[in-house]
This record gives sequence, structure tokens and C-alpha cells, in this order.
Amino acid sequence: MKALCTFIFALLIVSQVKSQDKFLTKTGYIFFFSHSLVEDIKAENNQGLSIIDTKTGEIAIQVLMRSFKFEKALMQEHFNENYMESDTYPKAIFKGAILNFDKLPTQQTTVNIVGKLTVHGKEKKIKTKAILQSTSNEIILRGSFMVEVADFDIKIPSIVINNIAKIIKISFEFHHTPYK
Repeated sequence: MKALCTFIFALLIVSQVKSQDKFLTKTGYIFFFSHSLVEDIKAENNQGLSIIDTKTGEIAIQVLMRSFKFEKALMQEHFNENYMESDTYPKAIFKGAILNFDKLPTQQTTVNIVGKLTVHGKEKKIKTKAILQSTSNEIILRGSFMVEVADFDIKIPSIVINNIAKIIKISFEFHHTPYK
């Protein structure tokens, strides 16, 4: 009986230590910006789900497309119904890793991140630089990258083709805390 109690206690300790390797946020901030000669289009989302494994440097991010908020309700409706087809493709997902990751830096550091971004049912390899900052109870990751609308097979009607940029800037900021 004593051996069984010791085994269960050891198992609980190992699982607790293992979970401390993961940092999570459910309130990640994502912003996209499209600049064209006709108009600028901006949208924000503060419901990004992100997890970082501090042992391996792996990172995963998931964003619900309908959580993007626009200045104009009509833009938001067109984004979800006509361009992103959010009922069919409800999420954007990134799975990747921080390159050359061996441990969390103690000061703000520029890191390289590579992985695959899936949007609108299409997958594209992404490589970007980001700023990583960590303390004992928080990991902040922020940066930006550019995506081409055509890479994700997003159709823009000819009537508004000049209103939407062919290349969109995506910015992000995630404040991760230990996953329990």
C-alpha cells in the first residue's frame, strides 16, 4: 500500500512539473491591416488562443475568424460571409516553433519563428521574426508578418478589387501564463 501511495504521489508530481512547461493565453491580440489607394481596412481580435511549450519551443495559435472586429459592421459581414467564408472555415491555425530554442531568455530577445499557417482551408509556410520576453510567470510574444491574399485562395470580387490590398499585414501580441 505504501508503494502504491508513493507511486501515485510521484505520478502527480511528474504531471505537475510537465504542465509547468506549457504557457497559455486565451486573450491573444491579433490585428490585420490592408492598405490600398481606395481605403484602409483594419480589424482586431483579442480572443486568440496560443500555447508555447518551453521545453521544445513549439507554438500553436488558433483564432476564430468571426472574432475579428471591424470599424464598420458591413466590412465585418463581408469579411465573414464573402471573403473568409467563416461558416466553412471558422478558424485560422498556426503550428510551428521558435528556431534554435534551448531555453527561455531572461531578457527581451528577437527570435525566428517558422511554421504552417492554415487560413481558408489553405496551408502556407510562414517564417517571421518576433520579440520574446519572459519572466517567471509570463511569456510575451509579439511581432508581425505579411500574407498574400492569393496564397489562401481568398476570392475578391472585381468590383472591390482595388479596395483590398493583395498583401495584408498581420500583427500579434500574446501574454502567456503558466498552464495549469
